Amino acid sequence: METRSQPAAREVTSPDAAVLSSVVKRFTNAKGEEFTAVDGLDLRIRRGEVVAFLGPNGAGKTTTIDMLLGLTRPDSGHVELFGRAPQAAVRAGQVAAVLQSGGLLPDLTVEATVRMLGSLHPGADVEQVMARAGITALRHRRVNECSGGEQQRLRFAVALLSNPEFLVLDEPTAGMDVAARREFWATVREDTRRGMTVMFATHYMEEADQFADRVVMVDRGRVVADGSASSLRAAISGRTVSALISPGDAQEVAASPLVRSCTVRGDRHYFDATDSDALLRLLVTRTSATEIEVAPRSLEEAFMVLTHQGRSTAQEGTR
Repeated sequence: METRSQPAAREVTSPDAAVLSSVVKRFTNAKGEEFTAVDGLDLRIRRGEVVAFLGPNGAGKTTTIDMLLGLTRPDSGHVELFGRAPQAAVRAGQVAAVLQSGGLLPDLTVEATVRMLGSLHPGADVEQVMARAGITALRHRRVNECSGGEQQRLRFAVALLSNPEFLVLDEPTAGMDVAARREFWATVREDTRRGMTVMFATHYMEEADQFADRVVMVDRGRVVADGSASSLRAAISGRTVSALISPGDAQEVAASPLVRSCTVRGDRHYFDATDSDALLRLLVTRTSATEIEVAPRSLEEAFMVLTHQGRSTAQEGTR
């Protein structure tokens, strides 16, 4: 049988960190029923971007991340990182991940964990990555004695050992307190200034709003919104107008065509306005309203509208 030599590896010059084209991935649930977790997803991430990857439970986020990391393969479509197969990019140390759980040996100390895994990456600076992840003071603590947030910081240190070009973060700050979360993102931002590309999935909308250059929302395995946080907020019309107002006046205002809905929180009424300027004039000239505030729609509101509008109950077993 004729043996063909493999082509020589070529230098990769793709301007993109990651490309997913028409990607489909199906699974079979416990009942033997097939379902589609990722349904023709298209996504392109440019080098140096910080991308928030958002979606409700069952939207296909975890499956997409698994395919990017080479942990599973698409049934159809194409996935590449830096112009090569995900497995090749991972082996080359170009890609690293901080996942929600697993990957740590409970009886090892923090330092022993980092040094053991650092031995797989010649030249890795163990002390530096521990300092960057904020775990130097934990070096002698056993993993099973660390809190959930401390274990996440340990996973972050391990991910930095290969000095990756692309960092994938799946709920990276789960279990961290506010101060630890701020320190974590300060470190990530420092890395992105040096050219690292970051993609993170999170349920903390304020993280996506504050730290992402770009927000990608997925629902039922497809991209439903893609842009800056401000552009996605602007995609849903109207603003929220709140005021201290008498119940009678509030009832009349809520019945106006200028208002989609009204909610009460404590002493304040919140009006979801179709035209905030016109509603503001109405409140000032025709009601007893005081302490009036006008606020743009939040990213969380945009998320609810863009991913749940017309949404049916997710199929059982969808990841």
